[in-house]
Amino acid sequence: MAEGAPLAILIPAAGAARRMRGGDKLLEVVDGRPLIARQSGFAAATGCPVLVTLAPDRPARGAALAGLAVETLIVPDAAEGMAASIRAGARWAAGRARALMILLPDLPGIGAEDLRALIAAQAAEPDAIWQATAADGTPGHPVIWPAALFPALGALAGDGGARAILAAPPAPLRRLALPGDRATADLDTPEAWAEWRARRAEG
Repeated sequence: MAEGAPLAILIPAAGAARRMRGGDKLLEVVDGRPLIARQSGFAAATGCPVLVTLAPDRPARGAALAGLAVETLIVPDAAEGMAASIRAGARWAAGRARALMILLPDLPGIGAEDLRALIAAQAAEPDAIWQATAADGTPGHPVIWPAALFPALGALAGDGGARAILAAPPAPLRRLALPGDRATADLDTPEAWAEWRARRAEG
């Protein structure tokens, strides 16, 4: 069993955000803070070690994290896709934690209470994979991986993230429903952001 903290958190923030047509979704302001800082702050508030992976050509994202209790890591091969960040996170977590939460930074509905609920569920069954879902059961994020699967995460390639592992999970897969669409509402386009802001203002 890995030593160290019960759980560490990886925030893979090295993506290109191409669908934003020149904007950067991780710098969109939510509740007065850039999204990347807001989500990283929630992660840091859990008390878990936090790593934020960054692309070499997005210095503003790193600047937005100033003052937060998180580590950052530039991923030279970020252009490959999500797997580059996950590989880096798995290496970082090995020997440091007994589980790794992968928290996508472009899910603005996820809050500190959701992270705490998932961490508590994982503590009750630490050898399982824990995946958050929407209220209707649609699989989403975050996902917590036990240390036994760090080598599998470290062998991923491409932009599919860890979907291939989840398709045939080598450990028990447990799911925890979060309210509404918090676990699934990733905002990749200016239109998606506008719609989300309108819905939030209404309710």
